[in-house]
Amino acid sequence: MKAHPKRAARPKIGSTRPVSAYVLTLRDELAGGMRRIAAFDHGGLAIEIAEGCDAVWALVRRPDRGGLALRVAQAQGGCRHIRRVRRGAGEKLRIELDTSAGHQLLVMRIADGEVPVLRITTSLTPAVGLLVPFYPRDLYPLDANDDPTRAQGKVEAAQRGLNSGVCYLRLEKPAFGSILYFQNFTSLNARFRATNTKPDGAVGGEWPELGYLPPTPPQSPQPPLDPLRAGETVVVYDTFVAIHDETDADETAMAQRYLTLLGAIYRQIELPEAEWHDWPERARRTLRDLDRAPEATIRHYGHLYLHPYTAAEYPDSMVQLSVLAALRDYEAWLGEGVPLKAALEAGLRKFYDPRLRTLRRYLPNVGADKDADAVDSWYLYHPLMNLGRLALDGDKRAERLFRQSMEFAIKAAHHFDYIWPIQFKVTDFSIITASRDEQHLGQTDVGGLYAYVMLQAFQLTDEKRFLDEARAAIRKAQGMRFKLNYQANLTAWGAAACMRLWRIDDDPTFLAQSYVYLASFFHNAAMWESEIGHARHYRTFLGVTALHDAPYMALYECFDSFAAFERYLKDGGPDLDANVRMLVSQYCRYALDRAWYYYPDALPPDAIAPQQREHNGHVDRSLSLPVEDLYVDGQPAGQVGQEVYGSGSAFVFATRAFHNFAGVPFTLYCDHFLLSADQPAERTLSFQLGGGEGCPAILRITRKPRTTLPELTVQTAAGDRLRSVSADAEAVLFHVPADGRVSVRWTPRPR
Repeated sequence: MKAHPKRAARPKIGSTRPVSAYVLTLRDELAGGMRRIAAFDHGGLAIEIAEGCDAVWALVRRPDRGGLALRVAQAQGGCRHIRRVRRGAGEKLRIELDTSAGHQLLVMRIADGEVPVLRITTSLTPAVGLLVPFYPRDLYPLDANDDPTRAQGKVEAAQRGLNSGVCYLRLEKPAFGSILYFQNFTSLNARFRATNTKPDGAVGGEWPELGYLPPTPPQSPQPPLDPLRAGETVVVYDTFVAIHDETDADETAMAQRYLTLLGAIYRQIELPEAEWHDWPERARRTLRDLDRAPEATIRHYGHLYLHPYTAAEYPDSMVQLSVLAALRDYEAWLGEGVPLKAALEAGLRKFYDPRLRTLRRYLPNVGADKDADAVDSWYLYHPLMNLGRLALDGDKRAERLFRQSMEFAIKAAHHFDYIWPIQFKVTDFSIITASRDEQHLGQTDVGGLYAYVMLQAFQLTDEKRFLDEARAAIRKAQGMRFKLNYQANLTAWGAAACMRLWRIDDDPTFLAQSYVYLASFFHNAAMWESEIGHARHYRTFLGVTALHDAPYMALYECFDSFAAFERYLKDGGPDLDANVRMLVSQYCRYALDRAWYYYPDALPPDAIAPQQREHNGHVDRSLSLPVEDLYVDGQPAGQVGQEVYGSGSAFVFATRAFHNFAGVPFTLYCDHFLLSADQPAERTLSFQLGGGEGCPAILRITRKPRTTLPELTVQTAAGDRLRSVSADAEAVLFHVPADGRVSVRWTPRPR
């Protein structure tokens, strides 16, 4: 193969930034010229595969605008043989190489689209039982002379914990562009299991040494000896790199660019199957257990209240109202009253403090072991948001409480100048806990939740001051970039508030700011399916950690984000960015599957922690109430507890995904939101879905009790008739366009 032309003499390092020997070695090798294996151009990019002294590299350059070096195969001691072999369908390049460690296969694919996406997958068949004590990182920005020490830019976001293996960077000098690096951990499950490792914070680094640091056993005098087995092929590297021309550092442009690049990668990864679950039956069982199980409720002042956890913790207003709002939706869906809802609502006013004129977190008789005056900032506003939902649905008692609490809500916002601490006293606003970390950040996304509450007040009263409050809160959050997310569901409601403001004001800055909230939300997503430990028994794909730094995914934040995103998509309509619409709707689609596994009866007994957090009760597998916590790294579920306040999830999922229509002899399930639906003819339903372009949605048509499924015709707005994917006497399954208009016609079967 032809060698890369020899470059100019190596310049001196132009920065005082410390670098490792791996950076210097790469610089020297590039200056001297590596042996070229393959080269081609694609969309303005010059791509070269080259052999270095201890690795195979993919070099991606723009003429005179710098580039990237990717270490795509480890080859300590050099390669013995390298050969190009016949490539498969959809592949750009296939290379085999033999090294001292074993045989390796490298496959490159390039996806055309809005932005180019390069994918390189490397598998290894070890020659011996192979221990992996250390491998260096794989991604190095380059300047126009292939010098990684002189490339200038910034890493905007890197992997948090066990979430997606992302590194989002801008290579500014030279102006190469913005890059989203994504390591596909789903492909690497076999490696993690074999070596007993987990990719916790594995993607990131310090400029210019970035990318993936393969996890290795902990250092000790006698480290664990878990090898890759001889002769067993395992994927060791599956990297996606999406590249955008622009390097603009503007917060909103950067956020939308992140979502664009993430969407481009999402369309190229292999997606797990999303399973159907009977949420209406789960809702029925949950209602039964809330109604009958003594562990779920307690009486105070002659009224019924919910425990936050099974037979544990004091009643609080957030718990009461979260479940109440979900039960209100369930009542409307059933078409009949739910006595439990009326019983829970009757005691709401005891949370109201007439002196402060606000809802308190606890009842007046809360135990002395609690600080009755302490409140987390989001705890002040989340109950009000659910009160607002009840009020807007016509509940007059809820509306009175909501209106009576508004002045205090605004007073608190003004006191903190729309920048809320972690915890404070409601009596005098004195701060108990100011910030969550050394960066002095409080609950950074509470302003978005506050804005949503203010927009509810505006809708109820038509008073412009509430609209002004919402605007002020959203504007105050500007500049947070990827630090905006504190708690997942609060960030989701902030996005919904921005979208509603955009619809009211027609001000594009609010639409753009909604993308900042979403970029921060999806930065905390695990866009991979873990098979580590107990995680093999449940779903992790697109799960989002409860807090910005939480070690687990939580159901409460999951279903509350799902509800917020329904509002976001319905308010967004056709004007929403295509990648944003796809990512948000896909999150909701997979939530319908992933959330099922928070219920103890859906997990093996040994996958549930035997002990729960102190004061948080116990896990009862016979109750249809979810545990709080699932772990991407496969730790036992339910370590925090079995959350009664998460029981609203079953009602939310049932009412959003399962649809009953009067006079229609079947129920309709769809894993995407129906933005609109009507019945244009006696035996025809028509509905518009709100998903991503080019994505499929599942449509499941199930017979109603004591009926027979009719003959069905399902077609798109273009008139294309769709064939069923599966069918039996109970249900028929179709794949329909996730962004399309679909009609269902039926004809009774002859007797």
